[in-house]
Amino acid sequence: MNMTDENLVFQSYGRCCKAPAFFDDFYATFLASSPEIKEKFLHTDMVAQKQLLRAGILNLVLYARGLPPTKLHALAASHSRDRLNIQPHLYNYWLEALLETVRRHDSEIDRDGLDAWRRVLAKGIEVIRSGY
Repeated sequence: MNMTDENLVFQSYGRCCKAPAFFDDFYATFLASSPEIKEKFLHTDMVAQKQLLRAGILNLVLYARGLPPTKLHALAASHSRDRLNIQPHLYNYWLEALLETVRRHDSEIDRDGLDAWRRVLAKGIEVIRSGY
């Protein structure tokens, strides 16, 4: 991974955040991806959840750009088996739903750009998974 990846993803995310339906579309895609995922969100305040997602994606991107993993460690703790019990395999659904949503909302993204998203987020997702 290089700065080109990180900058490309940062700019792409900025374009996605300008799309009013981006976070709604992400959750529609994500929740439809697995009954296990849908069950995890049954009693979730989705308005608050979308704000958490917005910040969480930014934290993943900033971590890849060199920010210390402090916020990712906190996210890992909240998602651990003792708290929300988000099993490590569920992040695969999350990532695929996010990439699909980015593809739909960023008119400038291409296959290489989506691959950059995957590389940039992988490092931070691993930090979160390791807290399980």
